[in-house]
Amino acid sequence: MAWLLAMVFCAAIARQHSGARTWVWAGIAVLCFVGGARVAYRLFAVGGRVGSLLVCGVTAVLLLFLSFGVGAEDGGAWTPAQMLSAFAVTATVAGIWLLVRQWTWGEWLAWVAPLVFAVVVSCVVASGSVLHALYADSLGVAPDDLDVPGLWQATSAVKLLSLLSYALFVPALWGIAKHVHASFVSPVERLGVPLYVCIQLTVVAVCGLEALDSAQEAVEDFRTAAVRKTAPPSYFGVEPEWMCVEPTVPAAKLGSRGGVLKPERPYLSFGEAGGTVSLWDEPAGTAIQMAAEQVRLVPAADGRVRCTFSYQHLPKDG
Repeated sequence: MAWLLAMVFCAAIARQHSGARTWVWAGIAVLCFVGGARVAYRLFAVGGRVGSLLVCGVTAVLLLFLSFGVGAEDGGAWTPAQMLSAFAVTATVAGIWLLVRQWTWGEWLAWVAPLVFAVVVSCVVASGSVLHALYADSLGVAPDDLDVPGLWQATSAVKLLSLLSYALFVPALWGIAKHVHASFVSPVERLGVPLYVCIQLTVVAVCGLEALDSAQEAVEDFRTAAVRKTAPPSYFGVEPEWMCVEPTVPAAKLGSRGGVLKPERPYLSFGEAGGTVSLWDEPAGTAIQMAAEQVRLVPAADGRVRCTFSYQHLPKDG
C-alpha cells in the first residue's frame, strides 16, 4: 500500500504538469507500481502469487480513479497537498495502533481512558479562547471585548486541537519504526530518545505556528475588508459589522479610548461586551473603545455610507 500510495501521489503531480515533467513523474509512478507489485508477489512463499498481483493491480486502478475523480460530477481530483494530508492521517492511525496494539483492555480502561478524558477536557477549556486571543491581540483589543458565544469557543477549541493532533504523527512513526525493528528505536541505541524528543518538539512548534497563521490570516482578511469598505468575514463567532455610531451624550462627555469618534462615518463594530463597545478605526489602524451607554449603534450597509443623525435625544446643551 505504501508503494501504491506513492504511485498515486506521483501520478497526481504528473497530472498537474505538462511537457517533460509529466513524463518524469509518470515514470516515477510506474516505478512505484513496480515496487508495490514486487512486494505483493513476494508476500506468499508458495502459491497465491498471481492472485496477489491481481489484487495489487486492481487496487492501483481504484486508487487512480479515486485520486483523478473519474466519474465525479465536479471533477473531484485530489491535489498533492490533500493526498499528503490523507496519507499523514492514515500513517498516524496505523502507527498509533502498532504502538499500542499490545496493550490489554484493562490497561486501556485503567490508564489511557481517564488520561485522555482529562487531557481533552482541560485542553478544550484552556484552548477555547486561544484563537480568539490571537485574533484580538492582532487588532489591539482584549479577548473579553469580543462577545463570543460558548458554542463558537468550543468550535475554536476543536480547531486548535485538530492542529495539535498532528503532533501524534511522530509517535505514530515511532510505532511503525518499532514494528519494522528499526535500529534507532533499539533499547541499546542512546540517540533514539533524544531524537524522538527533538522531532516531537519541532512538530509541536509547527502546530503552534499553524494556529498563529490561522488568526493572522483572519486579521489580514479583516483589514482588507476594512480598507475596501466591504463586509469582513467572521472568525469563530466574531462577526464585525459596519455601524453608524450615534452619541447619546454631549461630545464633551463622550469618553473614548484609542481615538476620537467621528459620528459622520461608519465603523466596524465588534459588538458590545461587558458594557464596552469596540470599534475599528480604519484610517488610524487602531481600535476605539467607549462605554455602551454613551452611544447607539445603527447598522450601515457598508463602509461607504455617510451617517446622519437628528440628535433630538441629546440635552439642550449638547
